[in-house]
Amino acid sequence: MRVITANVNGIRAAEKKGFFQWLSRQKADVVCIQETKAQEHQLVDAVFCPKGYHCYYFDAEKKGYSGVALYCKTEPDNVVTGLGWDHADTEGRYIQADFGKLSVASLYLPSGSSSEERHANKLNFMGRFMDVLKDMLKSDREYIITGDWNTVHKEIDIKNFKPNRKNSGCTDEERAWLDTLFDDVGWVDAFRVVNQKPDEYTWWSNRGQAYAKNVGWRIDYHIITPGLKDKVLKARIYKDKKFSDHAPLIMDYDI
Repeated sequence: MRVITANVNGIRAAEKKGFFQWLSRQKADVVCIQETKAQEHQLVDAVFCPKGYHCYYFDAEKKGYSGVALYCKTEPDNVVTGLGWDHADTEGRYIQADFGKLSVASLYLPSGSSSEERHANKLNFMGRFMDVLKDMLKSDREYIITGDWNTVHKEIDIKNFKPNRKNSGCTDEERAWLDTLFDDVGWVDAFRVVNQKPDEYTWWSNRGQAYAKNVGWRIDYHIITPGLKDKVLKARIYKDKKFSDHAPLIMDYDI
């Protein structure tokens, strides 16, 4: 089973850069999209529902902002949108497809970099989401929650660690939240199951020559329930062509 996650930073912009032509060659079973920055009624062109896929969008109420999507080769038994609170649901930040006992989700966790208020909102979201994640582990389902979590975990996951420790996405508090998620609650960072190398990034600032110099952050994840840890086969960050400020993360599972 191949699952791809990609923050496209505007699905219409990514389409113009060749994202869908690339996607057609990837043989993905589920594609998880974040930051569509569009309303579904604006995506009537057939390109936005690739041939052979069942396509589901969950838009933000605000036009040109946020939004997530799922493309599924197999029709899901059920599709869930939202998490049950305003910040998650009016901003179109979570969509989940259920296949038997497996759920695959696309998450766009808020960024807190624009202001102290947005950072506080992000921490509030993370606190609420932790409760959701704990409840998920109590169920009889397996989960692959992919997407832009907007937070690095360890020093290995960011090029310039020390200068960024006071910046949202790399603060001690946010990284400790991931420590709790992985070490105490029991979720698994699927990428690190098969790749322990440094300099493996999925996002680069548009400033300077960050992409060319690989001055990046690893903030896009597949985070999985522990029952899937032994099912992770391989991971790849696609950087041959740039569709947005994020790179697609491709993971294969023995499912």
